[in-house]
Amino acid sequence: MAKSGREEMTFLEHLEELRWVIIRSLVAIGIAATIAFWQKHFIFDEVILSPREPSFITNRLLCELGTRIGSEGLCINQNPAELQNITMGGQFNMHIWVSIIAGLIIAFPYVFYQFWSFISPALLPHERRYARGVVFYSSSLFLAGVLFGYFILLPFSIDFLTGYSVSESVKNSINFISYVSNITMVVLACGLVFELPIVVYFLSAVGILTPQFMKRYWRHATVVIFIIAAIITPPDVISQILVSLPLLLLYWVSILISAAVQRKREKKFNEIL
Repeated sequence: MAKSGREEMTFLEHLEELRWVIIRSLVAIGIAATIAFWQKHFIFDEVILSPREPSFITNRLLCELGTRIGSEGLCINQNPAELQNITMGGQFNMHIWVSIIAGLIIAFPYVFYQFWSFISPALLPHERRYARGVVFYSSSLFLAGVLFGYFILLPFSIDFLTGYSVSESVKNSINFISYVSNITMVVLACGLVFELPIVVYFLSAVGILTPQFMKRYWRHATVVIFIIAAIITPPDVISQILVSLPLLLLYWVSILISAAVQRKREKKFNEIL
């Protein structure tokens, strides 16, 4: 970690500290990825391939709800899509890739803590007070985004994209690499965009962002959110709406967070005066 207090560090010392932060982070990701690689059957059979099965908890609960209210449309993923590997080494490459992604997700709290420990000594005392608990909240939001993407977004995306057809003459036989790539992209993207309140918190703490600004440009923000949702989701309207709604909610929650930070800043400023 970087030296704290008033002790100054040279540029080369900062680089050395950053190098060790990166090394420790990579080691943590590597250990978690190795465990995920070893647990191949659990990672693929129970996690990666599970959302396309009727027994997956989201699919099962939606189908039960659909049966009760008489809506068969809620019974999604009842006929699991057939997956095929069409390249040599395709399954092995995906095994490595998924292990790395799993390692990154598992090690995220530690990695964030490492970089935060490097950055935080450069903050002023009142800025560090604002950032108290940031590792916990950031990790919780990232995990919430990952879970949202996995349990809510993926089942609908898989059902739509694997079942969509332009003609009865064209049969869907899904490429395994395409399937895994879409899953990892959606899950990681959801985890990252759920960090919005943390970003807003810090920008508000340093005075760059204000709740008045966010309220004034909420319509522009809505358009940006829908664009982001279109980028990080598969090309279907349902997935885009499912991502946009929680992001819009997070945006308005971020306005409340920004307002709370602003009140604290104004109170501190009045105390100084």
